[in-house]
Amino acid sequence: MDIKDLRLLIKLVTETDITEFEMDNSDEKIIIKRGHKPEYITVAAPVAQQFAPAGYQPAPVAAPTAAGTPAAVPAADAGDTLNSPIVGTFYAAPGPEAAPYVTVGQIVEKGQVLCIVEAMKLMNEIEAECKCKILKVCKDNAQAVEFGDALFVIQKL
Repeated sequence: MDIKDLRLLIKLVTETDITEFEMDNSDEKIIIKRGHKPEYITVAAPVAQQFAPAGYQPAPVAAPTAAGTPAAVPAADAGDTLNSPIVGTFYAAPGPEAAPYVTVGQIVEKGQVLCIVEAMKLMNEIEAECKCKILKVCKDNAQAVEFGDALFVIQKL
């Protein structure tokens, strides 16, 4: 195939919405690809949240003391948990020297990035699903997480 025919093929591909053209005969093989290879980014699909239903009250903890004074309910049980939608590595900040996305006591808006969970070299931003207050960060930076592991304890606002 001469250069004129090759230019004609390239023009044909660029003037249409064809993204790939391949021709193979006994003498030569020609492959023309237009654009870049699409990059697939995995985004965690909404998973059935493991938040407690509205109005849920945890069962009171039995008092182990002889005086009969009730033991306090731990602060972690007072809120809802935000769980990891995927298996990966938890990162609290966008970089090693950067400030964390969120801190305990901070109020965050719906859609605000809370952390990153890296899975197979893809950085998946975990966002707040509602306006809430961060009560506890459950994982350390660069710690491995499993599907369903608690990342944060939050209080919905």
